[in-house]
Amino acid sequence: MEASLFLLFLLSFYSFISNIISTTTNVITTNHNITDGETIVSSGGTFEMGFFSLSGSSNRYIGIWYKQILPMQTVVWVANREKPLTNTSSVVLKVIKPGILALLNDKNETIWSTNTSRSVQNPVAVLLDSGNLVVKDANDDNTDKLLWQSFNFPTDTFLPNMKLGKNFQTGQDVYLSAWKNESDPTPGEITLHIDPTGYPQTVVKRGTSVLGSSGPWNGLRWSGDRVPPPNQSSIYKIQYVFNKEEVSYSYYFIDSLMLPRLVLTSSGYVQGLMWVNQTKTWLYLSLPPNTCDAYSVCGAYGSCDIDHSPVCSCLEKFVEKYPQQWEKGDWSNGCVRRKPFDCNKEHVFLKYSGIKLPDTKYSQYNTTMTLDKCRQVCSRNCSCTAYSSLDIRNGGRGCLFWFGELIDIKKISGGQDIYIRMASSELVSEAGSKRKMAKILAVSLSLLMAMFLLGLILLLYNWKKNKLKLKEEFELPLFQLSTITRATDNFSVNNKVGEGGFGPVYKGVLEEGQQVAVKRLSRTSKQGLDEFKNEVIYISKLQHRNLVRLLGCCIQGEEKMLIYEYMSNKSLDSYIFDQTKSKLLDWPKRFDIINGIARGLLYLHQDSRLRIIHRDLKASNILLDMEMNPKISDFGLARSVAGNEMGANTSHVVGTQGYMSPEYAVEGMFSVKSDVFSFGVLVLETVSCKKNRSFFDQNQSLNLLGYAWKLYKEDRSLELIDEQLAGSCHISQVLRSIQVGLLCVQQCPEDRPNMSSVIMMLGNSHGSRLPEAKEPGFFPEREVLEADKSGSQNELTITSIYPR
Repeated sequence: MEASLFLLFLLSFYSFISNIISTTTNVITTNHNITDGETIVSSGGTFEMGFFSLSGSSNRYIGIWYKQILPMQTVVWVANREKPLTNTSSVVLKVIKPGILALLNDKNETIWSTNTSRSVQNPVAVLLDSGNLVVKDANDDNTDKLLWQSFNFPTDTFLPNMKLGKNFQTGQDVYLSAWKNESDPTPGEITLHIDPTGYPQTVVKRGTSVLGSSGPWNGLRWSGDRVPPPNQSSIYKIQYVFNKEEVSYSYYFIDSLMLPRLVLTSSGYVQGLMWVNQTKTWLYLSLPPNTCDAYSVCGAYGSCDIDHSPVCSCLEKFVEKYPQQWEKGDWSNGCVRRKPFDCNKEHVFLKYSGIKLPDTKYSQYNTTMTLDKCRQVCSRNCSCTAYSSLDIRNGGRGCLFWFGELIDIKKISGGQDIYIRMASSELVSEAGSKRKMAKILAVSLSLLMAMFLLGLILLLYNWKKNKLKLKEEFELPLFQLSTITRATDNFSVNNKVGEGGFGPVYKGVLEEGQQVAVKRLSRTSKQGLDEFKNEVIYISKLQHRNLVRLLGCCIQGEEKMLIYEYMSNKSLDSYIFDQTKSKLLDWPKRFDIINGIARGLLYLHQDSRLRIIHRDLKASNILLDMEMNPKISDFGLARSVAGNEMGANTSHVVGTQGYMSPEYAVEGMFSVKSDVFSFGVLVLETVSCKKNRSFFDQNQSLNLLGYAWKLYKEDRSLELIDEQLAGSCHISQVLRSIQVGLLCVQQCPEDRPNMSSVIMMLGNSHGSRLPEAKEPGFFPEREVLEADKSGSQNELTITSIYPR
């Protein structure tokens, strides 16, 4: 809370400072200098340049920042980052002949300056609306004749229209250099270069040590991009140039009103950000870093996959070089071929797909060869260990050859193919095994054919019978098992996106290109056919924008699967309980999610054909679509009540600890007010980014509900807010949401509002007073721990608690 108040104060301070600075001119000339307190502004008003200080420091710098972004000051370039000023009373920034921009003190000593090899009669310094500070002849607007430009000497920020790379004719290397820390622009150890050694790639270094690399350019993007870029023609353009004169990379947005930037952080990764004027915040466009982003984390011929544990594994037909070290988590020595190859003996090239291409430091390339010609050339050179297509556009063209060990490989979505040299015995042994297996199968097949045909006839009969019955009962499309198998690549582990009590969930792509989520009933699942039918019965008859849509099911043999629309942003818990990803959810988005869940519950309780009680509402059952709209999922435990009934009683309590209401967990009584209780827990978790079940106030032995109520009674509810919301939250709206959450988790069901009242209270923009919240249904820490002994340890749905 103290950090939040400090941030609000800081933003107000910057707003005050920006209002008292006086703008004097758009250019610096030999007759007009810039002193502290004066600024120059770009022609379009996007950028501003002048003297500034950073929070907590008395040092003064000359720099460029966004003028339009207030109240915060977002600095994109610093001139004297290595020579900060402590006294600027007699310091001036001026243009001197023959065309040098210099920062001078009262003794006319140079603190910082540009350089030029040419002389002009009338030099001026101009701040362009791209954020580029240029020194040029006032009478010559030819951009090819600039004396100097700041875009050739960037600091930590990569702006649109700036070019990173190397000029092979002049030797100039344009690269990013991170700040030492957030309050010190001094160059740190972290740099980002386009390294032209071998075939060019982007490399992040700490000093001379490589921290990460992008992989080579493949015609569309860097090979290691985890998220393929959107359609460039509608949003932005990328320009990659590699010829005898230069290698460079630049981008620009078609909509000039967009304010994007890429920043090299002091921790060594690149942040992509876009300014959102409506919320006055920077939106993070890039994925947060993960273990697999570290350079060569799995060693030679090791592949890193962030979706597996452990993340490192050897490529197929490779084995750990030092198995004992590998088992201990030391993967640095990598892997070796299972069968070493001899250059003097026959060899083959095996295809490996879906990967980020290895480090290209020791590589060569050809821009015209076909892939078949690549294989021939690589085969003739014993030092050539692998090859790949240089440019993947239009079916692929050109060759990229690797020499020596292959390092820095990782598994990524949309990865590329590489062909690695292997001993020919790898194919021979594989073919021999296949022939042996074929003989066994031939003998077995003749004995089993009759039984198989008979079983097939019975299976088809039962399948058709069940299919007709299912269609009549549920009016739900049925998918063939072969269709789902193709869509999920035979239920590949690479397509597995999660797993619950029901069984694993896979991402699939149907033949027409539609993405789906396939929920496959596990044979060992604690939830069985009843839960499967239960979910089909309820969700197939429900249609609402805040409920996940069931597209169909597959029942064939022992396989039972549900096919849903695919939610690209997974579940709510993956954001609010992750310190990095929670930054992607500002307050307006969180408030939209809370309202969307409320509307979905109102539909279930009141507006649907059946009055549905979900009974397992929790953060992991709230899925988020591409626009971060919430959708309630997992109706395996749902129950319907008839007519005007509001609840029922059960002797078999199911649900998830931390979200179950007291009357349900203890007495087996469930109702729509049980769902309201779970909703209240979700609201408080979304606001605070803390789990109800795992949060305890050490001084009071309270869980999240008890802690929130304690702060509420002491008029300190603001302390519950996630600190990352300080820059985007609407205070009255957040406080109202906290109070609504506490009203929903009150001990007595009769005191809790129904969902229609909840929606009205959340939308209460006129500030009408809400009812006072009573004590919530929470337990001291000791009792919660005792309850844990019979429940889940990882927030899985539990089915083993009986009412006391």
